[in-house]
Amino acid sequence: MSQRVARSLTLLWALVAVAAVVLAAGGIVLGSIMTQALRQQSLDDAKVSLSQYTSAVLSPRLVNGTQLRVGEEVTGIVRRTLAERPDILSVKVWRRDGVLAWASLAPDRIGQRFPVGHDLQEVLETGEAEAGFEDLADAEDAVESRLPVHDVLEVYAPVVSGSDEVIGAYEVYADATPLEASIAHRRHELWIVIAAVFALLWILLLVLARSASSTLRRQTTALRERSFALSESYRRLEESSLEAIESLNATVEAKDPYTAGHSLRVQRIAVAIGQELGLTIKEMDALRFGALFHDIGKIAIPDILLTKPGKLTDEEFDMMKRHSAEGARIVAKFGRLRDSVAIIRHHHERWDGRGYPDGLAAEEIPLAAAIAGLADAWDAMTIERPYQRALSTGEALAEVRSCRGSQFVPAVVDAFFDAVSKRPADFGIADARALAAG
Repeated sequence: MSQRVARSLTLLWALVAVAAVVLAAGGIVLGSIMTQALRQQSLDDAKVSLSQYTSAVLSPRLVNGTQLRVGEEVTGIVRRTLAERPDILSVKVWRRDGVLAWASLAPDRIGQRFPVGHDLQEVLETGEAEAGFEDLADAEDAVESRLPVHDVLEVYAPVVSGSDEVIGAYEVYADATPLEASIAHRRHELWIVIAAVFALLWILLLVLARSASSTLRRQTTALRERSFALSESYRRLEESSLEAIESLNATVEAKDPYTAGHSLRVQRIAVAIGQELGLTIKEMDALRFGALFHDIGKIAIPDILLTKPGKLTDEEFDMMKRHSAEGARIVAKFGRLRDSVAIIRHHHERWDGRGYPDGLAAEEIPLAAAIAGLADAWDAMTIERPYQRALSTGEALAEVRSCRGSQFVPAVVDAFFDAVSKRPADFGIADARALAAG
Protein backbone atom coordinates (compact mmCIF):
# COMPACT_ATOMS: atom_id res chain seq x y z
CA MET A 1 0.00 0.00 0.00
CA SER A 2 2.85 2.41 0.87
CA GLN A 3 4.36 1.92 -2.60
CA ARG A 4 1.01 2.72 -4.24
CA VAL A 5 0.68 5.85 -2.09
CA ALA A 6 4.22 6.90 -2.99
CA ARG A 7 3.46 6.44 -6.68
CA SER A 8 0.24 8.44 -6.30
CA LEU A 9 2.07 11.29 -4.56
CA THR A 10 4.82 11.25 -7.19
CA LEU A 11 2.18 11.43 -9.92
CA LEU A 12 0.41 14.26 -8.08
CA TRP A 13 3.56 16.40 -7.85
CA ALA A 14 4.46 15.55 -11.44
CA LEU A 15 1.05 16.88 -12.45
CA VAL A 16 1.72 20.04 -10.44
CA ALA A 17 5.04 20.51 -12.27
CA VAL A 18 3.37 19.92 -15.64
CA ALA A 19 0.62 22.35 -14.66
CA ALA A 20 3.28 24.98 -13.89
CA VAL A 21 4.78 24.52 -17.36
CA VAL A 22 1.34 24.63 -18.99
CA LEU A 23 0.37 27.75 -17.04
CA ALA A 24 3.64 29.45 -17.95
CA ALA A 25 3.20 28.57 -21.63
CA GLY A 26 -0.42 29.69 -21.51
CA GLY A 27 0.58 32.97 -19.87
CA ILE A 28 3.20 33.63 -22.56
CA VAL A 29 0.76 32.83 -25.37
CA LEU A 30 -2.01 34.90 -23.81
CA GLY A 31 0.38 37.78 -23.12
CA SER A 32 1.61 37.74 -26.71
CA ILE A 33 -1.94 37.74 -28.06
CA MET A 34 -3.06 40.52 -25.74
CA THR A 35 0.08 42.55 -26.44
CA GLN A 36 -0.57 42.30 -30.16
CA ALA A 37 -4.19 43.24 -29.61
CA LEU A 38 -3.12 46.18 -27.45
CA ARG A 39 -0.75 47.45 -30.12
CA GLN A 40 -3.39 47.06 -32.83
CA GLN A 41 -6.01 48.81 -30.71
CA SER A 42 -3.65 51.72 -30.02
CA LEU A 43 -2.89 51.95 -33.73
CA ASP A 44 -6.59 51.90 -34.58
CA ASP A 45 -7.31 54.62 -32.02
CA ALA A 46 -4.57 56.80 -33.47
CA LYS A 47 -5.83 56.16 -37.00
CA VAL A 48 -9.37 57.20 -36.05
CA SER A 49 -8.12 60.28 -34.24
CA LEU A 50 -5.94 61.50 -37.11
CA SER A 51 -8.54 60.60 -39.75
CA GLN A 52 -11.25 62.52 -37.96
CA TYR A 53 -8.92 65.47 -37.42
CA THR A 54 -7.88 65.75 -41.05
CA SER A 55 -11.44 65.32 -42.26
CA ALA A 56 -12.76 67.94 -39.84
CA VAL A 57 -9.97 70.48 -40.10
CA LEU A 58 -8.38 70.09 -43.53
CA SER A 59 -11.21 68.99 -45.80
CA PRO A 60 -13.26 72.21 -45.48
CA ARG A 61 -10.21 74.14 -46.69
CA LEU A 62 -8.95 71.78 -49.37
CA VAL A 63 -12.12 70.37 -50.93
CA ASN A 64 -14.18 72.46 -53.32
CA GLY A 65 -17.12 70.42 -54.59
CA THR A 66 -15.53 67.43 -56.28
CA GLN A 67 -12.16 69.12 -56.69
CA LEU A 68 -9.10 69.57 -54.51
CA ARG A 69 -8.38 73.28 -53.96
CA VAL A 70 -4.75 74.19 -53.37
CA GLY A 71 -2.88 77.48 -53.31
CA GLU A 72 -0.80 79.79 -51.17
CA GLU A 73 -3.79 81.07 -49.22
CA VAL A 74 -4.95 77.57 -48.47
CA THR A 75 -1.42 76.51 -47.63
CA GLY A 76 -1.02 79.24 -45.07
CA ILE A 77 -4.33 78.43 -43.40
CA VAL A 78 -3.59 74.70 -43.28
CA ARG A 79 -0.14 75.25 -41.85
CA ARG A 80 -1.51 77.48 -39.11
CA THR A 81 -4.10 74.82 -38.35
CA LEU A 82 -1.52 72.03 -38.22
CA ALA A 83 0.54 74.11 -35.80
CA GLU A 84 -2.13 73.38 -33.23
CA ARG A 85 -1.16 69.70 -33.45
CA PRO A 86 2.61 69.52 -32.84
CA ASP A 87 2.47 65.73 -33.02
CA ILE A 88 1.57 65.96 -36.73
CA LEU A 89 4.90 66.18 -38.59
CA SER A 90 3.81 66.18 -42.21
CA VAL A 91 0.68 66.09 -44.32
CA LYS A 92 0.44 65.19 -48.00
CA VAL A 93 -2.65 65.24 -50.18
CA TRP A 94 -2.86 62.79 -53.08
CA ARG A 95 -5.04 62.83 -56.15
CA ARG A 96 -6.49 59.54 -57.32
CA ASP A 97 -3.96 59.30 -60.16
CA GLY A 98 -0.93 59.37 -57.83
CA VAL A 99 -0.13 63.07 -58.28
CA LEU A 100 0.91 64.84 -55.09
CA ALA A 101 -1.62 67.68 -54.90
CA TRP A 102 -0.31 69.35 -51.75
CA ALA A 103 2.41 68.84 -49.08
CA SER A 104 3.11 70.67 -45.84
CA LEU A 105 6.83 69.98 -46.26
CA ALA A 106 8.99 70.47 -49.42
CA PRO A 107 6.25 72.00 -51.60
CA ASP A 108 8.52 71.60 -54.64
CA ARG A 109 7.21 68.04 -54.76
CA ILE A 110 3.68 69.22 -55.49
CA GLY A 111 2.47 68.25 -58.94
CA GLN A 112 4.80 65.25 -59.25
CA ARG A 113 3.42 61.79 -59.94
CA PHE A 114 4.60 58.91 -57.75
CA PRO A 115 3.81 55.19 -57.86
CA VAL A 116 0.60 54.47 -55.96
CA GLY A 117 1.50 52.26 -53.01
CA HIS A 118 -0.63 49.45 -51.65
CA ASP A 119 -1.99 51.35 -48.63
CA LEU A 120 -2.84 54.41 -50.75
CA GLN A 121 -4.54 52.20 -53.33
CA GLU A 122 -6.61 50.51 -50.60
CA VAL A 123 -7.82 53.86 -49.27
CA LEU A 124 -8.73 55.17 -52.74
CA GLU A 125 -10.65 51.98 -53.56
CA THR A 126 -12.38 51.28 -50.24
CA GLY A 127 -12.66 54.72 -48.66
CA GLU A 128 -11.41 53.17 -45.41
CA ALA A 129 -8.47 54.67 -43.51
CA GLU A 130 -5.22 52.70 -43.14
CA ALA A 131 -2.48 53.14 -40.55
CA GLY A 132 0.90 51.70 -39.66
CA PHE A 133 4.36 52.44 -38.35
CA GLU A 134 6.43 53.75 -41.28
CA ASP A 135 10.13 53.17 -41.98
CA LEU A 136 10.23 56.07 -44.55
CA ALA A 137 12.37 54.13 -47.02
CA ASP A 138 10.42 55.03 -50.20
CA ALA A 139 11.78 57.72 -52.61
CA GLU A 140 8.88 60.09 -52.11
CA ASP A 141 9.43 59.86 -48.34
CA ALA A 142 12.95 61.27 -48.60
CA VAL A 143 11.90 64.50 -46.94
CA GLU A 144 9.99 62.79 -44.11
CA SER A 145 12.89 60.40 -43.54
CA ARG A 146 14.91 63.35 -42.24
CA LEU A 147 12.34 64.20 -39.57
CA PRO A 148 13.97 64.46 -36.10
CA VAL A 149 11.94 61.58 -34.54
CA HIS A 150 12.62 57.91 -34.03
CA ASP A 151 9.13 56.47 -34.43
CA VAL A 152 6.69 57.68 -37.11
CA LEU A 153 3.01 56.78 -37.48
CA GLU A 154 1.72 56.95 -41.04
CA VAL A 155 -2.04 57.28 -41.61
CA TYR A 156 -3.86 57.26 -44.95
CA ALA A 157 -7.35 58.82 -44.81
CA PRO A 158 -9.77 59.36 -47.70
CA VAL A 159 -10.56 62.83 -49.00
CA VAL A 160 -14.32 62.82 -49.56
CA SER A 161 -16.28 65.32 -51.65
CA GLY A 162 -19.66 66.68 -50.71
CA SER A 163 -21.30 63.81 -52.61
CA ASP A 164 -19.33 61.26 -50.59
CA GLU A 165 -17.04 60.53 -53.53
CA VAL A 166 -13.41 59.64 -52.73
CA ILE A 167 -11.43 62.21 -54.70
CA GLY A 168 -8.09 61.71 -53.05
CA ALA A 169 -6.32 60.76 -49.87
CA TYR A 170 -4.47 62.32 -46.98
CA GLU A 171 -1.10 60.89 -45.95
CA VAL A 172 -0.36 62.05 -42.43
CA TYR A 173 2.92 61.51 -40.60
CA ALA A 174 2.71 61.82 -36.80
CA ASP A 175 5.26 61.47 -34.05
CA ALA A 176 4.72 57.95 -32.70
CA THR A 177 7.04 58.33 -29.73
CA PRO A 178 4.23 59.07 -27.22
CA LEU A 179 2.15 56.24 -28.68
CA GLU A 180 5.03 53.76 -28.48
CA ALA A 181 5.73 54.86 -24.91
CA SER A 182 2.07 54.39 -24.02
CA ILE A 183 2.02 50.95 -25.64
CA ALA A 184 5.21 49.94 -23.84
CA HIS A 185 3.82 51.10 -20.50
CA ARG A 186 0.50 49.33 -20.99
CA ARG A 187 2.30 46.24 -22.26
CA HIS A 188 4.45 46.21 -19.11
CA GLU A 189 1.35 46.50 -16.93
CA LEU A 190 -0.35 43.78 -18.94
CA TRP A 191 2.52 41.32 -18.48
CA ILE A 192 2.64 42.07 -14.75
CA VAL A 193 -1.09 41.38 -14.41
CA ILE A 194 -0.88 38.17 -16.47
CA ALA A 195 2.15 36.96 -14.51
CA ALA A 196 0.41 37.75 -11.22
CA VAL A 197 -2.80 35.94 -12.25
CA PHE A 198 -1.04 32.85 -13.49
CA ALA A 199 1.29 32.82 -10.47
CA LEU A 200 -1.77 33.01 -8.23
CA LEU A 201 -3.37 30.13 -10.13
CA TRP A 202 -0.23 28.04 -9.72
CA ILE A 203 0.01 28.88 -6.02
CA LEU A 204 -3.62 27.84 -5.58
CA LEU A 205 -2.88 24.62 -7.44
CA LEU A 206 0.15 24.06 -5.24
CA VAL A 207 -1.93 24.61 -2.10
CA LEU A 208 -4.57 22.20 -3.39
CA ALA A 209 -1.88 19.64 -4.19
CA ARG A 210 -0.36 19.95 -0.72
CA SER A 211 -3.81 19.63 0.80
CA ALA A 212 -4.57 16.59 -1.37
CA SER A 213 -1.20 15.08 -0.44
CA SER A 214 -1.84 15.57 3.26
CA THR A 215 -5.37 14.20 2.92
CA LEU A 216 -4.08 11.17 1.02
CA ARG A 217 -1.46 10.50 3.68
CA ARG A 218 -4.02 10.81 6.46
CA GLN A 219 -6.49 8.57 4.65
CA THR A 220 -3.74 6.05 3.93
CA THR A 221 -2.72 5.99 7.58
CA ALA A 222 -6.34 5.60 8.67
CA LEU A 223 -6.91 2.91 6.04
CA ARG A 224 -3.78 1.06 7.12
CA GLU A 225 -4.90 1.16 10.74
CA ARG A 226 -8.41 0.06 9.76
CA SER A 227 -6.99 -2.70 7.57
CA PHE A 228 -4.78 -3.90 10.40
CA ALA A 229 -7.73 -3.89 12.79
CA LEU A 230 -9.85 -5.73 10.23
CA SER A 231 -7.10 -8.29 9.64
CA GLU A 232 -6.78 -8.81 13.37
CA SER A 233 -10.54 -9.23 13.70
CA TYR A 234 -10.56 -11.66 10.78
CA ARG A 235 -7.69 -13.59 12.36
CA ARG A 236 -9.56 -13.84 15.66
CA LEU A 237 -12.69 -14.87 13.79
CA GLU A 238 -10.76 -17.61 11.97
CA GLU A 239 -9.32 -18.80 15.26
CA SER A 240 -12.79 -18.88 16.78
CA SER A 241 -14.11 -20.75 13.73
CA LEU A 242 -11.34 -23.32 13.91
CA GLU A 243 -11.92 -23.71 17.63
CA ALA A 244 -15.62 -24.30 16.93
CA ILE A 245 -14.80 -26.91 14.26
CA GLU A 246 -12.27 -28.58 16.55
CA SER A 247 -14.91 -28.70 19.26
CA LEU A 248 -17.35 -30.37 16.86
CA ASN A 249 -14.64 -32.79 15.80
CA ALA A 250 -13.84 -33.59 19.42
CA THR A 251 -17.55 -34.18 20.01
CA VAL A 252 -17.60 -36.73 17.19
CA GLU A 253 -14.60 -38.60 18.55
CA ALA A 254 -16.03 -38.49 22.07
CA LYS A 255 -19.00 -40.54 20.86
CA ASP A 256 -16.75 -43.50 20.10
CA PRO A 257 -13.93 -44.06 22.64
CA TYR A 258 -12.33 -46.60 20.33
CA THR A 259 -11.55 -43.92 17.74
CA ALA A 260 -9.98 -41.41 20.13
CA GLY A 261 -7.08 -39.64 18.41
CA HIS A 262 -8.13 -40.99 15.00
CA SER A 263 -8.33 -37.54 13.35
CA LEU A 264 -4.89 -36.47 14.52
CA ARG A 265 -3.35 -39.74 13.34
CA VAL A 266 -5.00 -39.43 9.94
CA GLN A 267 -3.71 -35.86 9.71
CA ARG A 268 -0.14 -36.94 10.52
CA ILE A 269 -0.20 -39.79 7.97
CA ALA A 270 -1.76 -37.61 5.25
CA VAL A 271 0.85 -34.88 5.75
CA ALA A 272 3.66 -37.44 5.41
CA ILE A 273 2.21 -38.73 2.11
CA GLY A 274 1.57 -35.19 0.84
CA GLN A 275 5.19 -34.25 1.46
CA GLU A 276 6.33 -37.22 -0.63
CA LEU A 277 4.08 -36.06 -3.47
CA GLY A 278 5.53 -32.53 -3.34
CA LEU A 279 2.30 -30.65 -2.65
CA THR A 280 2.49 -26.86 -2.47
CA ILE A 281 2.21 -24.96 0.79
CA LYS A 282 -1.39 -24.05 -0.01
CA GLU A 283 -2.26 -27.65 -0.91
CA MET A 284 -0.57 -28.93 2.27
CA ASP A 285 -2.54 -26.44 4.34
CA ALA A 286 -5.83 -27.67 2.81
CA LEU A 287 -4.75 -31.32 3.30
CA ARG A 288 -3.83 -30.69 6.93
CA PHE A 289 -7.30 -29.38 7.81
CA GLY A 290 -9.15 -31.74 5.47
CA ALA A 291 -7.53 -34.78 7.06
CA LEU A 292 -8.14 -33.46 10.58
CA PHE A 293 -11.84 -32.78 9.98
CA HIS A 294 -12.58 -35.60 7.49
CA ASP A 295 -15.13 -37.23 9.83
CA ILE A 296 -16.76 -34.07 11.20
CA GLY A 297 -19.94 -34.90 9.26
CA LYS A 298 -20.55 -37.77 11.71
CA ILE A 299 -21.98 -35.14 14.06
CA ALA A 300 -25.17 -35.55 11.98
CA ILE A 301 -25.15 -39.39 12.28
CA PRO A 302 -27.15 -41.01 15.12
CA ASP A 303 -24.94 -42.12 18.01
CA ILE A 304 -26.41 -45.62 17.86
CA LEU A 305 -24.78 -46.14 14.46
CA LEU A 306 -21.43 -44.69 15.48
CA THR A 307 -21.14 -46.96 18.53
CA LYS A 308 -22.80 -50.10 17.15
CA PRO A 309 -20.50 -53.06 18.02
CA GLY A 310 -21.55 -55.16 15.06
CA LYS A 311 -21.62 -54.79 11.31
CA LEU A 312 -23.96 -52.17 9.92
CA THR A 313 -26.93 -53.16 7.80
CA ASP A 314 -27.16 -51.86 4.24
CA GLU A 315 -29.68 -49.24 5.33
CA GLU A 316 -27.48 -48.19 8.25
CA PHE A 317 -24.41 -48.06 6.03
CA ASP A 318 -26.24 -45.83 3.54
CA MET A 319 -27.02 -43.49 6.41
CA MET A 320 -23.41 -43.63 7.60
CA LYS A 321 -22.15 -42.70 4.11
CA ARG A 322 -23.87 -39.34 4.44
CA HIS A 323 -21.19 -38.14 6.82
CA SER A 324 -18.76 -37.11 4.07
CA ALA A 325 -21.30 -34.87 2.30
CA GLU A 326 -22.54 -33.50 5.65
CA GLY A 327 -18.97 -32.74 6.70
CA ALA A 328 -18.34 -30.84 3.46
CA ARG A 329 -21.55 -28.86 3.98
CA ILE A 330 -20.54 -27.90 7.51
CA VAL A 331 -16.97 -26.91 6.66
CA ALA A 332 -18.02 -24.95 3.54
CA LYS A 333 -19.49 -22.30 5.84
CA PHE A 334 -16.00 -21.33 7.02
CA GLY A 335 -13.85 -19.36 4.56
CA ARG A 336 -10.59 -20.53 6.14
CA LEU A 337 -11.49 -24.15 5.33
CA ARG A 338 -12.95 -23.64 1.85
CA ASP A 339 -10.03 -25.42 0.14
CA SER A 340 -10.58 -28.45 2.39
CA VAL A 341 -14.21 -29.00 1.39
CA ALA A 342 -13.38 -31.31 -1.55
CA ILE A 343 -11.06 -33.39 0.63
CA ILE A 344 -13.77 -33.97 3.25
CA ARG A 345 -16.45 -34.74 0.65
CA HIS A 346 -14.41 -37.14 -1.50
CA HIS A 347 -12.08 -38.98 0.91
CA HIS A 348 -14.22 -42.14 0.51
CA GLU A 349 -14.10 -42.16 -3.32
CA ARG A 350 -12.35 -45.14 -4.95
CA TRP A 351 -10.08 -45.45 -7.97
CA ASP A 352 -12.49 -47.98 -9.52
CA GLY A 353 -15.46 -45.61 -9.07
CA ARG A 354 -17.25 -47.68 -6.41
CA GLY A 355 -16.78 -45.12 -3.64
CA TYR A 356 -19.10 -42.43 -2.30
CA PRO A 357 -20.77 -39.93 -2.25
CA ASP A 358 -20.33 -39.11 -5.99
CA GLY A 359 -18.79 -42.29 -7.42
CA LEU A 360 -15.75 -40.49 -8.80
CA ALA A 361 -13.11 -42.64 -10.47
CA ALA A 362 -9.43 -42.48 -11.42
CA GLU A 363 -8.20 -38.94 -12.13
CA GLU A 364 -11.58 -37.44 -11.21
CA ILE A 365 -10.70 -37.90 -7.55
CA PRO A 366 -8.91 -34.86 -6.05
CA LEU A 367 -5.37 -35.89 -5.14
CA ALA A 368 -5.60 -34.50 -1.59
CA ALA A 369 -8.89 -36.40 -1.05
CA ALA A 370 -7.22 -39.62 -2.22
CA ILE A 371 -4.37 -39.02 0.26
CA ALA A 372 -6.79 -38.45 3.15
CA GLY A 373 -8.75 -41.56 2.13
CA LEU A 374 -5.68 -43.80 2.25
CA ALA A 375 -4.58 -42.29 5.57
CA ASP A 376 -8.08 -42.90 6.99
CA ALA A 377 -8.08 -46.49 5.74
CA TRP A 378 -4.62 -47.20 7.16
CA ASP A 379 -5.58 -45.98 10.63
CA ALA A 380 -8.86 -47.92 10.51
CA MET A 381 -7.00 -51.13 9.58
CA THR A 382 -4.40 -50.82 12.35
CA ILE A 383 -6.64 -49.79 15.27
CA GLU A 384 -8.50 -52.36 17.38
CA ARG A 385 -12.29 -51.97 17.37
CA PRO A 386 -15.11 -54.00 18.94
CA TYR A 387 -16.35 -55.20 15.56
CA GLN A 388 -12.95 -55.53 13.86
CA ARG A 389 -9.54 -56.67 15.02
CA ALA A 390 -6.50 -54.60 14.16
CA LEU A 391 -4.37 -55.91 11.31
CA SER A 392 -0.69 -56.43 11.90
CA THR A 393 1.72 -54.08 10.18
CA GLY A 394 2.54 -56.68 7.56
CA GLU A 395 -1.11 -57.48 6.92
CA ALA A 396 -2.01 -53.80 6.66
CA LEU A 397 0.84 -53.08 4.24
CA ALA A 398 -0.18 -56.06 2.13
CA GLU A 399 -3.79 -54.83 2.11
CA VAL A 400 -2.73 -51.38 0.89
CA ARG A 401 -0.56 -52.93 -1.83
CA SER A 402 -3.35 -55.26 -2.97
CA CYS A 403 -5.85 -52.37 -3.23
CA ARG A 404 -3.53 -50.27 -5.43
CA GLY A 405 -5.46 -49.41 -8.58
CA SER A 406 -8.80 -50.58 -7.22
CA GLN A 407 -9.58 -48.73 -4.00
CA PHE A 408 -6.53 -46.50 -3.76
CA VAL A 409 -4.96 -44.14 -6.30
CA PRO A 410 -1.71 -45.77 -7.55
CA ALA A 411 0.44 -42.65 -7.19
CA VAL A 412 -0.78 -42.14 -3.63
CA VAL A 413 0.02 -45.76 -2.73
CA ASP A 414 3.55 -45.36 -4.11
CA ALA A 415 4.05 -42.18 -2.08
CA PHE A 416 2.60 -43.96 0.96
CA PHE A 417 5.27 -46.69 0.84
CA ASP A 418 8.04 -44.13 0.27
CA ALA A 419 6.87 -42.19 3.33
CA VAL A 420 6.56 -45.38 5.42
CA SER A 421 10.13 -46.38 4.60
CA LYS A 422 11.43 -42.92 5.62
CA ARG A 423 9.20 -42.13 8.63
CA PRO A 424 7.58 -45.33 9.92
CA ALA A 425 6.78 -43.73 13.29
CA ASP A 426 4.33 -41.34 11.57
CA PHE A 427 2.34 -44.44 10.55
CA GLY A 428 2.39 -46.03 14.01
CA ILE A 429 5.05 -48.58 12.99
CA ALA A 430 7.59 -49.08 15.76
CA ASP A 431 8.99 -52.47 14.75
CA ALA A 432 11.36 -52.12 11.78
CA ARG A 433 11.37 -55.91 11.32
CA ALA A 434 7.61 -55.88 10.77
CA LEU A 435 8.11 -53.21 8.13
CA ALA A 436 10.71 -55.35 6.38
CA ALA A 437 8.42 -58.37 6.52
CA GLY A 438 5.58 -56.31 5.03
